[in-house]
Amino acid sequence: MKMTSAKFGIGDRVIHRLFKFSGIIIDVDPEFNNDEEWWLGIPAEIRPKKEQPYYHLLALNEDESYKAYVSEQNLLSDVDVMPFDHPDLEDYFSVNNQGDLKSLNQNYN
Repeated sequence: MKMTSAKFGIGDRVIHRLFKFSGIIIDVDPEFNNDEEWWLGIPAEIRPKKEQPYYHLLALNEDESYKAYVSEQNLLSDVDVMPFDHPDLEDYFSVNNQGDLKSLNQNYN
């Protein structure tokens, strides 16, 4: 089995390379770990490879907040300093006055 290291970590702020929604990482899978139907639902011309880290995100776009599952190849670091206003943020992180995140899951600290 090939050892894979993730480019991003829990609490990192990212942006989707194609769809431009922003997100905060709440979990990482070392490779694709979702159902085949979900993966095949992605158009073939933009379907990412399975053998790479995949990230669970709290995601925001202009219209809504949601959770997303995204391949590493489709994520970029997001340097936006605007507050990340996702209704589930406090389920995963504590936030200090400077906006820094600390995971509430002790396995990540």
